[in-house]
Amino acid sequence: MGPLKYSRQRESIKKYLCGREDHPTADMVYTSIRREFPNISLGTVYRNLSLLTEIGEIQKIPTDGPDRFDAKLVPHSHFICKKCGCVLDVMIPMKDPVSEVNPLWDYGDVEEYRLEFRGICRKCKKNERQA
Repeated sequence: MGPLKYSRQRESIKKYLCGREDHPTADMVYTSIRREFPNISLGTVYRNLSLLTEIGEIQKIPTDGPDRFDAKLVPHSHFICKKCGCVLDVMIPMKDPVSEVNPLWDYGDVEEYRLEFRGICRKCKKNERQA
């Protein structure tokens, strides 16, 4: 891929994601970005999210529902609530298994991994107790 042409819309999407902790969906990004760019299409938001993911400036988090997006690139894991679908950062330091896997696995080189936790978030557990 050659040099990337500057895009105000793409920069706005990236800035929006950098200010978020809740891992928004493409629809959430679109709703917010439309305030600044009323004529932006949902397709443009999806294309820019894909491009930002492809060039490593954000990460896409697949869930059972819509994909979520995260601008936090420091190594971390995610917790996904099985009830409400919220995605939370798990910033607990964990040993990187890549250095242990590569010498034992003979099918190529592992370059990255993703660790995902699933369960019931604090808010949903509280709602269950109150019901």
